[in-house]
Amino acid sequence: MWQAEVRVDLDAIRENVSRLRSGTGAELMAVVKADGYGHGMVPAARAALDGGADWLGVCTLDEALGLRAAGITVPVLAWLLAPGLPLHEGVAAGVDLGVASLSQLDEMIEASRRAGRPARLHLKIDTGLSRGGATVADWPALLDAAAKAQADGVVEVVGVWSHFVYADMPGHPTTDRQLAVFHEGLAMVERAGLRPRYRHLANSAATLTRPDTHFDLVRPGIAVYGLSPVAGETYGLRPAMTARARVMLTKRVAAGSGVSYGHTYTTERDANLAVVPLGYADGVPRHASNSGPVQLGGRRRTISGRVCMDQFVLDCGDDPVAAGDVVTLFGSGADGEPTADDWAEAVGTINYEIVTRFGGSRVPRVYDGERP
Repeated sequence: MWQAEVRVDLDAIRENVSRLRSGTGAELMAVVKADGYGHGMVPAARAALDGGADWLGVCTLDEALGLRAAGITVPVLAWLLAPGLPLHEGVAAGVDLGVASLSQLDEMIEASRRAGRPARLHLKIDTGLSRGGATVADWPALLDAAAKAQADGVVEVVGVWSHFVYADMPGHPTTDRQLAVFHEGLAMVERAGLRPRYRHLANSAATLTRPDTHFDLVRPGIAVYGLSPVAGETYGLRPAMTARARVMLTKRVAAGSGVSYGHTYTTERDANLAVVPLGYADGVPRHASNSGPVQLGGRRRTISGRVCMDQFVLDCGDDPVAAGDVVTLFGSGADGEPTADDWAEAVGTINYEIVTRFGGSRVPRVYDGERP
């Protein structure tokens, strides 16, 4: 008997990747960073590869090495790399690495020498996000230094890339401006004498809505897990995660009873309360106090009072409820349960944050659709 669980439908991941793959002529990188957006990095990666992914994308070196330790040999790109990391381990493992500055390039060169093989690099240009990537002003110097390092045989420039600001808002003019800057950056790459195999820019939203940004490789993330990056659209994707728990305790309380910390909720009448053993330590946002939607007994209900570290309470009115009854926080929505999008709307965030919160150490993941 389980107390709480996160169920992950691996067939949904396979189907989502297959759908994304069928919509582009480019190769596809399934992004499995942040423990597969909360779905489990290695199972999600294997399901994505089953669905037709050619590459895997992660942020950290540890994530990339974790994929290699699991026996996954396909191309992997890691791009969030602080100074002083053992990059030679990534180079030795055949991990592609993102580079956005001269100092990072110097570390890559040293890592290549330690590993005894050229580092495979993807040079990143900042086209307007003002986050990662070399500025347009710094781009020529990075290209010249990378071209020299490649001529010296210590690195191989495999890719050039950037990241969108507003692709999740189709028609936003920033997307076209970034695309223009990316084309300018590619022209500089050619003038520097570099001929990278991969040019990549498209995230989930652009993969779904902007085929003119696909170039040689697309990098869907949230769409792999069946959640849409564009509000109000589903694109035929199927959410892969369901979060649920069993009612731990029920009690009958009088009208006017304060519920949970701070008594921010008070019963309006005599009511049946259900205590659910999930809290913010498990992924339930504290912002969901008095707003988080759940399904219990075939009905949508709202969390009553403050979300605690380990539990929350539901006011079920006069509806019958018993210990052991299943409470679904979110799922695909196929059975009327709330979705991650419903939760995101209720707490003022995005579906990405909802799913990445769940599946921690206290809440086991259960996988449907596993293959040998």
